[in-house]
Amino acid sequence: MQKQANQVTPSTANGPFPSSHPRITDRALREVQAKVLAGERLDKSDGRVLFETPDLIGVGQLADFVRKKRHKNNAYYIYNQHLNYTNVCRNKCRFCAFARDEHQEGSFTLSLEQIEANLLERLNEPIRELHIVGGLNPDLDFAYFIDLLRLVKRIRPEATIKAFTPVEIDYLQRITGYAIAEVITQLKSAGLAMMPGGGAEVMSSRIHAALFPEKIGADRWLEIMEAVHQAGISSNATMLYGHIETTAEKVAHLLQIRELQDRTGGFSAFIPLAFHSQNTQLDDLPATTAFDDLKTIAAARLLLDNFDHIKAYWVMIGEPLAQVALSFGADDLDGTIIEEKITHMAGARSAKGLSRQAMRALIRAAGFRPVERDSFYNPINAERER
Repeated sequence: MQKQANQVTPSTANGPFPSSHPRITDRALREVQAKVLAGERLDKSDGRVLFETPDLIGVGQLADFVRKKRHKNNAYYIYNQHLNYTNVCRNKCRFCAFARDEHQEGSFTLSLEQIEANLLERLNEPIRELHIVGGLNPDLDFAYFIDLLRLVKRIRPEATIKAFTPVEIDYLQRITGYAIAEVITQLKSAGLAMMPGGGAEVMSSRIHAALFPEKIGADRWLEIMEAVHQAGISSNATMLYGHIETTAEKVAHLLQIRELQDRTGGFSAFIPLAFHSQNTQLDDLPATTAFDDLKTIAAARLLLDNFDHIKAYWVMIGEPLAQVALSFGADDLDGTIIEEKITHMAGARSAKGLSRQAMRALIRAAGFRPVERDSFYNPINAERER
């Protein structure tokens, strides 16, 4: 049976479990616990147990045990800025509150001059990462994206450009006719250094047909991510949960990205994305609960044994719950996220950005040590964080 990358055993654990392990109340979860403590890889049936057990605290303790073996008491964040270049999109996903038709009220497409002005407004801030995504706008050609990357690189040469999901890469391949490898090569030459993990949603043909039939499916998303990793570009991975997915579909999604990580090692972090239904075609669905959010983060930490980092994306679950999530397997709160738009257009009530001081205060109040990082998890400003 395959072992985890960072094997943990009862004899070496500094985690919360005494030798008798009395805190696990669910018998099925105790079997998962034995595998976790032995450093064994969890399988599909274990994943179902993690999502279906009523013992949230037990799952959280297991996830915290693994998290602290990897990262001790550190909790990471980055000084980053979001840039959405357009919300005009042809895909018409039912769960999206961000996208607009070209002439619809609220639609926008930023010119390069507007993007330059946006970046110059914050030039005095020590932004480490630019997170750039947008819709599939038929009026934008490949040259726009190349010029966009070059512009950002010129203005922010010290910052990492993390841009474009596999959905956008697929679109660029289709409008250029280039091979995927050539598209990636040209983007990389223009300044692309990392990719976010969006567009995966839930890897299920059923959900694809029901919610986003015009968007690429799981096989294409995985194909593009593998090509990106082979080109030496790391990325994140995501899962959008809290809509019509089943437990089995969530587990299958996590195991598919784990399998790709086994092959490429190119995923930097996993980000569970809590669905927000306001202003979407699914606005009758309730919000995810704290139980859902913490269980998903903890299950991801335990199933994704070959991922170094699990994020608690505070924009989607709120700052207070993100603090709790640091004790349920998450080790990263993402970042300052200046000018986030996509989730807030779907009804998020979290702040639209946090200061570096606020990030540190959140982490310290939760009992962890804040570590400011770059896009590749290299610590910066270490002296100040002590």
